[in-house]
Amino acid sequence: MLIKHDFEVDQPIEKVWEFCSDIPNVASCLPGATLTDEVGQDQYEGNVAIRLGPVQMQFAGRAAVKERDEASKTIVLDAAGADEKGRGQAALGLKARLVPTANGTRVEVEQDLQLSGAAAQYGRGMISDVSAVMLRDFATNMQARIDAFDRGVSLDQMEAPKSAGGFAIGLAAAWMALKRVARRFFGPYDPARV
Repeated sequence: MLIKHDFEVDQPIEKVWEFCSDIPNVASCLPGATLTDEVGQDQYEGNVAIRLGPVQMQFAGRAAVKERDEASKTIVLDAAGADEKGRGQAALGLKARLVPTANGTRVEVEQDLQLSGAAAQYGRGMISDVSAVMLRDFATNMQARIDAFDRGVSLDQMEAPKSAGGFAIGLAAAWMALKRVARRFFGPYDPARV
């Protein structure tokens, strides 16, 4: 399933590119993700915890940078993992491209996500909503981390980025789904009709 999102960072593109080139730093901004080992150049092992509906899954796997193009400010990653309780597998191809804007940098993210097992039973809408919430939290954590570096805060002085718990991500995704359903029935919000 192909999922596309984008977000803005209030920093110049060169600074965001430098940040994005440090994969452990990037991973620390993703809610539920932990890198456990660097197993080769641009190859990592780690875990990602995610909640889809009533199911909490803990994926363990590997991620690798497949391409890093400084000219186009594009990074391509491949990741794959399996739930530690054997309830499913996930594979992700991710492409992130940085684009300069008037106020900083837009990060365009394209994810090709393949799920099997328990995670695959949820519809595209719910998976897309959970992905959007996680990316929103990632963007917030990334902005805070880059801002801290600008203030001269060293990595060992920095607080761990805040990440939403499974319940908060599920609640936000459910709210997005409810708004989507309401728009289908009632159309877009029009204050004149109130």
